[in-house]
Amino acid sequence: MAVSLIRIGLRAVAFNLERSAAILTSASVQTQYKLFHTKPVCQNGVCYLQESRSREELSDLQPSAIRRSYSKHHGRPEEDRRKQQSESDSDSDSDTECKSLERSEFWRRKMRTVHNILDVDKDGLISFNDFVLFAERFKALGHLDDAQAEEFSAIIKLTWEEQWGAIDPYNFVTVEQYLEDMHHVLNDKTLKKKAHRWLPYLFKAVDKDKSGFISVKEFKLFFECLGLDNEHAAVAFAVIDVNGDGKLSLKEFVKLGKDFFFTEDETRVSKMFWGPLIEI
Repeated sequence: MAVSLIRIGLRAVAFNLERSAAILTSASVQTQYKLFHTKPVCQNGVCYLQESRSREELSDLQPSAIRRSYSKHHGRPEEDRRKQQSESDSDSDSDTECKSLERSEFWRRKMRTVHNILDVDKDGLISFNDFVLFAERFKALGHLDDAQAEEFSAIIKLTWEEQWGAIDPYNFVTVEQYLEDMHHVLNDKTLKKKAHRWLPYLFKAVDKDKSGFISVKEFKLFFECLGLDNEHAAVAFAVIDVNGDGKLSLKEFVKLGKDFFFTEDETRVSKMFWGPLIEI
């Protein structure tokens, strides 16, 4: 009888220990989960963790939705500067437009090429200051009148704010962030229409004789402003001048500039528009 009571007592103790361990383990997992799904918030150089979303909300998000972006000074949470992807189909400018989340390596290479061009100070990050320097290169040619130069600056500023948010010294765009942002733009009907509205100003800035067409000589000015070698300009122009008339109209220039972003088709001549594709 005594032995039976001892056995019952031991079983009760074991049960309680297992129950306590399960509770502690569950609490530990929840704590770890919260720590894993928190984001750093930095103010004046001091960073702390802040819980961002519930487990239910996180389960519905794509991995890209909880991506963190970092400046070269300190980590900071990505600003909520973009709306959720539009449910409506984007307007297609070509039958080969990129739509899937998994872009081809060719398209990603093209986006890295443009990121490198827009990174004027070559620190590996795009800032609003880079955008300003980029615009100043074209304005410095002196071929835009005062009204056009003012409009160009305003559109560059608006483009930054709509795509990358606040104008501040800690708002940087990394290569991977640029890739994701351009994917988002191509799949958002409104953003897609606005994204490259500054292209006509690039054309007008290098149209030295104001003929309404760009010659190979003027296309070399375009490459110079992009920070590229003149030798590449002649090769690129020979490829993109499909009809062989030795000139590009404004319509052709803008179409080529946009098509570079829109397509994953490696046979398109637009792949030469922004110069040699960056080596990976």
